Amino acid sequence: MEDILKEVKFDEKGLVPAIIQDVDDGEVLMVAYMNRLALEKTLETGYTHFWSRSRSRLWKKGEESGHVQRVEEIRIDCDSDTILVKVHQEGAACHMGHRSCFFRKLDEGGWREEGEKVFSPQDVYGEGCAILEHVYEVILDRKHHIDRQDSYVAFLFREGLDAILKKVGEEATEVVLACKDGDRERVIYEVADLFFHTLVAIGYHSVPPADVYRELGRRFGKSGLKKEE
Repeated sequence: MEDILKEVKFDEKGLVPAIIQDVDDGEVLMVAYMNRLALEKTLETGYTHFWSRSRSRLWKKGEESGHVQRVEEIRIDCDSDTILVKVHQEGAACHMGHRSCFFRKLDEGGWREEGEKVFSPQDVYGEGCAILEHVYEVILDRKHHIDRQDSYVAFLFREGLDAILKKVGEEATEVVLACKDGDRERVIYEVADLFFHTLVAIGYHSVPPADVYRELGRRFGKSGLKKEE
């Protein structure tokens, strides 16, 4: 495997782009990035693994949804700096539910969606969690486009962690005050603000909401009261 890996030209961040293509019909399903470990795991297991730039961690495609990609063929381009992986795709490649991530086509009026969804994100996360996932993806986009002057989230990222944490603290206080007042509508409004700014905070640290879901699942059914020794 060492001889195979040394042929790959990883960039200065140790990454190489990987184009994922359906082996049966040639449709381009997605583009992601692999580091050395991700490529090793892909070769060892026969299923695609990638390096998440936003979450700073290794991930197996379909590890949560079950929509895995079984590798049939791997190619490398003439410059050895891009990989093409032909796969059998289970379900959908796109986390938004489409078979391919490239489901929007440039039309006269702008970007137009084509094709039906294979699944709804609600099927994987539930309706509420799917909303949080979507908001989190937008937050990560703003994190990577920090110079956007029309974005409040980009502004927070430019201001830095202290500014983000200050907003979390302020919104937590607003939740407390709303709960003390017993104002139901205000409680809903302030909790939504707290959820949003908390997503910005975990986005700063590249912690995906799914990791929080798993932690809650691990705790579910366990008593929070420690028994006396």
